[in-house]
Amino acid sequence: MTRQAQHRLFALIALIGAAGLVFGVVAAPSYTDAFYHFNAANRLVTGQEMTDAYVWTYLGALESLPMPSHLYWMPMTSVLSALGMAGLNAPGSYRAAQVPLALALWLTACIGYGLGRELGDSDRHAWGSGLLTLLSPFFARYWGSVDTFAPYALFGSACLVVAGLAAQKPRWLWWAAAGGLAACAHLTRADGLLLLPVAGFFALSARATLPRRAAYAVVMVAAYLLVMSPYFLRNLQTIGTPLPLGGAQAIWFREYNDIFAFPPRFSAETFFADGWAALFETRREALVNNLAAVVAVEGVIVLLPFMIIGLWTRRRDRFLHPFAFYALGMHLTMTFIFPFPGYRGGLFHSAAALIPFWSVLGLIGLDRAVEWAARRRRRWQPGGAKAVFSGAALMLAAGLTVFNAVNGRVEPRSTPQIYAALKDVLPEGARILFDDPPELYYYTGFGGATLPNGTPDDLLAVARRYDIDYLLLKEDAAAIPVGLLPILDAPPAELHQLEFEPARLYVIDHD
Repeated sequence: MTRQAQHRLFALIALIGAAGLVFGVVAAPSYTDAFYHFNAANRLVTGQEMTDAYVWTYLGALESLPMPSHLYWMPMTSVLSALGMAGLNAPGSYRAAQVPLALALWLTACIGYGLGRELGDSDRHAWGSGLLTLLSPFFARYWGSVDTFAPYALFGSACLVVAGLAAQKPRWLWWAAAGGLAACAHLTRADGLLLLPVAGFFALSARATLPRRAAYAVVMVAAYLLVMSPYFLRNLQTIGTPLPLGGAQAIWFREYNDIFAFPPRFSAETFFADGWAALFETRREALVNNLAAVVAVEGVIVLLPFMIIGLWTRRRDRFLHPFAFYALGMHLTMTFIFPFPGYRGGLFHSAAALIPFWSVLGLIGLDRAVEWAARRRRRWQPGGAKAVFSGAALMLAAGLTVFNAVNGRVEPRSTPQIYAALKDVLPEGARILFDDPPELYYYTGFGGATLPNGTPDDLLAVARRYDIDYLLLKEDAAAIPVGLLPILDAPPAELHQLEFEPARLYVIDHD
């Protein structure tokens, strides 16, 4: 089979595999992030622009509803899913929203295949790397979620590939593409911004004269700004700044639930009110959890040592330097600067961009380990052993992928009882305080705000600010912030409980 025929065959297999993982595993949103991105996409495609009908975090939130969307999370996932629904003329269709995700996963697998061809320079490396990228076990249940996983895997890895090509052999087009892809990655995830300084460092350290290096950096930044400009302009018009600033307060979180605090006032002063011990304890906790994620998610449990060996083996390859710098910077940022968002999902989301690189480096490292063992075991045939161990790695990944996909499968869902009952008793357009506003809106169309991580007085202040007339509390106390638990036994005079099952529903008196 010719190499071109192999390329086409892999592309076809990867397309079928990506479609299977996206459409066959996830058929509906099942957690807050996915509900949020899908809701925003559907509002966009139905002519309601980039707006939210609810507040899910008070960080950077405006003081009235509806408000501009994506003031904490970035908009690319919603935009892509809106394009899928618009292109198929299917507003509200989760399947249509998933089409761009399937294409993103397919292209990411093709990047893995290309990296295997470039760095391993063999059919085995190309196919192995491409299939390992596609069969990333711990992402199997998330590729089909309307979330940042598949888009960031594509834009982040593509940016690192282009930056690597530019670092290896500087060309104007590569630097411009690096800037544009860094912008796409940033529009997908806030930490995608890290790609810009990483690429900028290699632009300024390229093998060229100083004026040319500066010109490379200018071209890269110009391309970044060009792609980002619509989002910047929208933010300037709606919130007065190019980027939402509330998320930066996450540096000073003392617990993850601070993301729901009202009012969200975090600073170095509030953080160190608990003493220096808080700084070390939160970072230690993040370090332990993130190391576990690196081993399991990125290292597929047993391949991490070989990935490190592969990177060390190719440490002088300038093509890999942007990847190495970004991987190090991203892990440090998610551990020591944003520890709570980092270990509660941020690192997991962002690691998707590294998977194509880790896949080929794992195979390269595995080859080096086989060669080392073969020098000590005379009966070993290195060529055959490499093929056997590469096959074993693929079988492990495939087995774990099937296990996680089956156990994490999300079936089509009918409206849960609590939401169906709510629609029967509340008027259209009602606003509700609830622990998961994106999920509530998805099933009912009711807006509102999340339960604040504060006191009953904070809850009433939120209700006044956003003109919210109802409070819904699940019977499960774990879904209620600790500061609001007194409401269950001694509700404030402003709350009047209604007859409602299967939760507690209150009318809020604003008089």
